[in-house]
Amino acid sequence: MDVEKFLEEKAPLIDKAIEKYIPRRFTENSVLFKVNPPMYSYTLEPLNKAIAEPIWDMLDRGGKRWRPALFLLICEALGKKDDYCLDLSIIPEVIHNGTLVIDDIEDSSELRRGKPCTYKIFQMDIAVNAGNAMYYLPLLSLMTQKNQLPAEMQRDIYEVYVQEMINLSMGQAMDIAWHRGIANADDLDEQDYLQMCAYKTGTLARMAAKMAAVLSGADPKLVEKLGRFAESIGVAFQMQDDLLDLTGEEFAKKKGGVGQDITEGKRSLMVIYTIKKASNADRKRLIEILNMHTSDQQLRDEAIALMQKYGAMQHVKETAERMVMESWAEAEKLLPTPLAKEKLKAFAEFLIKRNK
Repeated sequence: MDVEKFLEEKAPLIDKAIEKYIPRRFTENSVLFKVNPPMYSYTLEPLNKAIAEPIWDMLDRGGKRWRPALFLLICEALGKKDDYCLDLSIIPEVIHNGTLVIDDIEDSSELRRGKPCTYKIFQMDIAVNAGNAMYYLPLLSLMTQKNQLPAEMQRDIYEVYVQEMINLSMGQAMDIAWHRGIANADDLDEQDYLQMCAYKTGTLARMAAKMAAVLSGADPKLVEKLGRFAESIGVAFQMQDDLLDLTGEEFAKKKGGVGQDITEGKRSLMVIYTIKKASNADRKRLIEILNMHTSDQQLRDEAIALMQKYGAMQHVKETAERMVMESWAEAEKLLPTPLAKEKLKAFAEFLIKRNK
């Protein structure tokens, strides 16, 4: 399976589905007003200026759309037709982009995907509100299906949504507390990092997989196994992101330079591994640089060199691959067809070995 081609083919279909529920310009005929009609008036201009414009400014910046693509692949693997439940696949993708809008505010970031962050363009109040709206607006796709889906299935989908949204906030809390220095970040171990990632980055992949499995009629055991597999992909994807931030110049350029995570003081797995393995002097120096929150490229390069010295990059690559393969071994036993298995495995391998 050519995963890059698959993603390129699905992205415009996914964007079209998003636009059905979150239009570039709201009108009186928008789905929002059919589901929840206003009591007094259709006040369109403020919604277009403060919701539609900032949301589509973010969505139009690209992104791989791999979470909805994973959703569609799982439906296919469970015997459903091509693009089954396409409209519902947008839920984790829109939420993901909402988290980026909010993350950039929390991290005081300058750039996102090569452009000034949403709050830099639209101001803080609009960005906070638009980011939060992206957590809920994609549920319009589910709300319009209430007469087509069995009540029990709808209940299970909403339960997955609520569980994973709680997890998302837990993961973000851990990440912020560590890199802001309000909780001890210098004695973290690998399990702490993996839990944070499972909450923060694994959660939307897990949401996509579990929703797809529920909608495809999978039994609870398979729903959980596929959720765990998707979570491992999400965590591995985050590890690869952290790795590319330190080693991928093209990737890092879009975020504002190599080592942006060092400026944030981020406790990535590479940092945690180095702190555990390093000599006392190197450990102290790495922590010192991280606590500076510096944008000085020489200092960032020094921190990167310390991580390379102790083999942290290689350790992260190996950990990511092992996690995905172990969770895949559990899930594949329960999948019905060899072709479905091949596609899902190829998809996972592509995401954890990408270089951009």
